[in-house]
Order: sequence, then structure tokens, then C-alpha cells
Amino acid sequence: MTVLLVLAFPMLVIAAIIRLGSPGPALFRQRRVGLGGRPFTMYKFRTMRAGAPDAAHRDLIARELRGEDTSVDGSWKIGNDPRLTRFGGWLRRTSLDELPQLINVVQGQMALVGPRPCLDWEAEMFPAEFALRFAVRPGLTGLWQVNGRSTMGTLEMLQLDVVYVRGWGFWRDLKILLLTVPAVLRRQDGAR
Repeated sequence: MTVLLVLAFPMLVIAAIIRLGSPGPALFRQRRVGLGGRPFTMYKFRTMRAGAPDAAHRDLIARELRGEDTSVDGSWKIGNDPRLTRFGGWLRRTSLDELPQLINVVQGQMALVGPRPCLDWEAEMFPAEFALRFAVRPGLTGLWQVNGRSTMGTLEMLQLDVVYVRGWGFWRDLKILLLTVPAVLRRQDGAR
């Protein structure tokens, strides 16, 4: 809660810039799948144009889950994504778009560390062998974020989720939190 109070002013500035830069709300709400496969509403700063289609993203995930190599220039994300706003690209690279998820952490829907909260249609596509990822709360950061982020495909992310759950513990979470700062500052493997 204290962290939210400290970050309130910077978050208001970010929200104002988003609203000035493109039409639509500053805060993006999206249904995600959490602990035990239960849905919850996740908050992020909006980085895409309001109402942007997600067909290309769905196709990318489906191809990766079939084992296809979808990487382009070392990234497994959609390159030059036309849905991104100008400010949205910077928010993603710096991970500042994730700050509103602290609300989810305070509400108990997310933890600071854990698997990334996935979309419900993604959860339906994930092979059964990765169901263990739903045995813990999803996290603001996790093994995927400190081991490559956008330089890793969906299957690698899911494998890291299972490794995380099997080795879960306080000291490991603390190490991941400490590794998150340099991972975000490096930005070469940042989100697109």
C-alpha cells in the first residue's frame, strides 16, 4: 500500500500523458487467469490504441504453442506492432505499464513474483503439462522477466513457470525481485 502512495504522483503523470497521446482511457482493464485458474481483472496502463484487434497476437501464440519459431530479430513479440501508441512502446520497454498491477497485488489477486497472468483464451490453449503454473498467484515479475522476456517464446515461458512453481520459496522470490531491476534497466530484452 505504501508503494502505491509513493508512486501515486508518477502514475498520475503517466495517465495524463496517455490520455493526451491517444483517445481512450489511461487505465486498461483485462480479464486474466490467476490462482487455481480463477479469472480476475488485471490493471495496466494502456499501451495500445483503444479497440485494437488481437488476431495477430492470437495467431502468434497458437504458432508458438505448435512449436514454430516466430522470432524476428531476436524477439518473440509482434515486431512494429501497429496497435501500439507512440508512448505505449516506451511504457512497455521500461515496464512502467505494469505499475497499476500493484493494485492487483494489494487486492491479493497477484503476487510480486510468480508466473505472468495469462489471458483466458491463452490458458485454454496451454498444454495440460503446464497446468502447475496456476498453483500459485500470478506475479508482477518472475523467472521469465529476469531470463529474457521478449527474447523467449511462449513454450519457454511456460517451462520457466513450472520450474518456478516447483522451486517456489521466499529466498528465490527475493532473488527474482532483485534481478528484476537490472533486467528492466537493460531494456535489450524488454517487452515490445
